[in-house]
Formats: sequence, C-alpha cells, structure tokens
Amino acid sequence: MTLNRKLAPEFKTIDTIHIPQAQLSKLDNGICVYTINSGSQELTKIEFLFKAGMYYQSQSLLASAANNLLETGTKHYTANELSDNIDFFGSFFECSVEQDFSSLALFSLNRFVDKSLHYVEDIIKNPTFPKDEFEIYLSNKKQKHLVNSQKVNVLARRRFSELLFGEDHPYGREVKTESFDEITIDTIKAFYRSHYQSGNCTIVASGKLPDNLIESLNNFFGKDAWGTASKINTPEVTLNTTTQLKHFIDKPDAIQSAIRIGRTLFNKTHPDYFKFQVLNTILGGYFGSRLMANIREDKGYTYGIGSGLASLVHAGYFFIATEVGTDVTKQTLEEIYKEIKILREELVDEDELETVRNYVLGQFLRSVDGPYSLADKFKAIWEFDLGYDYFEKYFDAVKKVTPQEIKDLANKYLQEKDLIELVVGKK
Repeated sequence: MTLNRKLAPEFKTIDTIHIPQAQLSKLDNGICVYTINSGSQELTKIEFLFKAGMYYQSQSLLASAANNLLETGTKHYTANELSDNIDFFGSFFECSVEQDFSSLALFSLNRFVDKSLHYVEDIIKNPTFPKDEFEIYLSNKKQKHLVNSQKVNVLARRRFSELLFGEDHPYGREVKTESFDEITIDTIKAFYRSHYQSGNCTIVASGKLPDNLIESLNNFFGKDAWGTASKINTPEVTLNTTTQLKHFIDKPDAIQSAIRIGRTLFNKTHPDYFKFQVLNTILGGYFGSRLMANIREDKGYTYGIGSGLASLVHAGYFFIATEVGTDVTKQTLEEIYKEIKILREELVDEDELETVRNYVLGQFLRSVDGPYSLADKFKAIWEFDLGYDYFEKYFDAVKKVTPQEIKDLANKYLQEKDLIELVVGKK
C-alpha cells in the first residue's frame, strides 16, 4: 500500500491514562521513601530532597552554595577522592537547587548501590566546606555572573523576577555583584546545619530497584536521626509586585532586545490551572502556537518565542519570552498584544483546539515514559501535597475545555492592564 503523503494522518484520541504510582515506605527514623519500581535496566536513581531551595535562603547564593559545596570534601574524603571513588563504580552523583527544594541524586548500577551510598552518606552527613574549595567556587561563580550580566536575556530574566515578586521576596531576590562579597563559609555552614537533616529529608528511588533497597537506605540513613533537630520555618512573605507596567533597560550596544511580558498568577493547585494550560499552549506553548506562527513564521522577527505558566509552591506566574532584532522590538510587542487580544475577543476554532488537546495529552503521555520520568511526575504532585487524582483531573479538563472557556480565561487573566512588560536592549 502506497502512502499518500499529502494527507495528514488521522488523530488518535487518547481516552485513558494509567500512571504507576509511587509506593511509600518509612525508615526507622521516620524518613519517607517513595519507590517507583519500573524499567528493564539494572539501574537505580536515588534522590534526596530537602526543603532547602532558594525560598528558604536569607541572602542570595546561600542555597546554591550550600548545595554545591557539599561534595567538595568530607571528614573522610577530599573532593577528588569522592569523585574518583564514585566514578570507579560507574555511578554518577549530582547536586541541584530550585526555588523550593534542593536535590542530591545518585545514579548507580544496582550491584554497586551500597558501595556508592557509602560515599553519598558522607557527603550528606559530614561535609567540611573547605575554605579553598569555597574560594574557587565563589570566584568561578562570580566570573560567570559577570559574563552573563552582559547578556540581554539573562538581565531580562533576573529583572523580570524582581518585578513580579519584589526584590526582597525569595522568588524575586537575584544575585548581584556585591552578593559574592557578602556570603561567608559560616553562613553556608549554618544553612547546611539547619536544612540538611533527617527531619527535612525525603527520598525518591526509581528504576529497576534492588530487592534490598529499603534495607540499604535504612542502614545508611535510617538508623538514627542525623543533623540538627531544628524545625524548618517556611517564610511567610507577601508579594510586592510592581505597579508600573512598562519597564525598559537600555543596552546601546545590543544586537537583540529581550522581551518579557507576564504577571503573577496561580500554581497547579488552582482550579483554573488545567484549562489555562490549554490557553497557554494555543498562545505560545508549542511550536505550532499562534505567537510562533505570527512572529517567527510570518514576520521572521525571531528564531523562537514562547509562553508558559510557572508553578511554584508558594506562587505562580505567566510569562511570554523572546529575543528579537532591535529594529523590530516595537513591532514584536504590537504583535504579541494583538494575539492576546484575539484570544479575548474571538472563539478558538474547534479544529485548532482539538489539535492542541491532542498535543497536550500526547506530551503528557511522553512525559511518563520510563522510571525517572515517573519519579519526576510524582515529585510534581508531592511538592504541592497533591494526589495522583491530580493527573486524572488534568486529563479530564484538557479533554473537555471549550472555546468559550478559553475566551473567558483570556478575559479573566490576560487583560493588558494586568500585564507587566520588560524590554532589555533597544526600542
């Protein structure tokens, strides 16, 4: 049978979803361990999560410095010894920090999990924060900061966060040059002691898990409480969103202008979150979006433009982001607002909506392919104290959203008088 390549294939409607759920166990000291036993390879990922993200820091750099310096030396091993010994077993260890949580993740062959965990235990429980490693880290970080400070897209990202949340809000507080002179080893050690403790730790393990994994984790991390027993205080901070809508940072030598448009909004616990995701996808959430079709494909103003709805534990925000030639900055802004206005005034065509529905649901199914992806999906609801029914509600809302609901959401949340505009470059 010869394919007629002039005809697009028919849509295959996605009717149901099934997501393997994480199973809860507890170590002797009360640490929760969530396991997702899936996959065909003899590989395991073990992730240690702490409420030690940027939301919990009292000054810039603190959360990231404490996290990244953990593996620079312990009571028993130097940084090189830790790296070499973990590598010797074919394992990989990484540290990362986001707005709300910090993460320490071990990837290991199953037969070497115990040997690798020996070093991870020392990293988590016994870091020494050597002064020379601190100085090297700070010097490298500062140099990178200075280089990035010349880039319009980086300046736009930093400033936009300040405009949305306020300069003193944990989500809005950005690293400044003077921040590198203000942070000390003592403040880093104090942050570590208060946040990296058994009472603030959750473990998520995924992969084709060894039968004795819980026993191993209990031997290394569950026998006794470790770290300080101090209570983790969640800061109660009010938003200080700017009341000025238009902002411009002049960069006379810029070739491109970075544009950010958006507003504070809700996170995934809000009832409008699901259907707004469909609205966002139509506007700028995928390659076939209206912003891409207009500003990239039709006008040729940019290589890429997109929009998104960022969901943080204590807030959320909507944004549109792009970089365009400085000679078309004004025209790009006009076209962005035009596309938003169309969504407020006209009903989305059923064919376009059906295309977007299938795209959103297809992306969702792709995002639960494999044990590590399933672990990421679990963390996405665990962070917000949501259950697995969240995905069913999401799936149902995407399938049932109507053109009128899309229009109503655009009128409710995307009025131009509510949108903050930032341009870094030239107008």
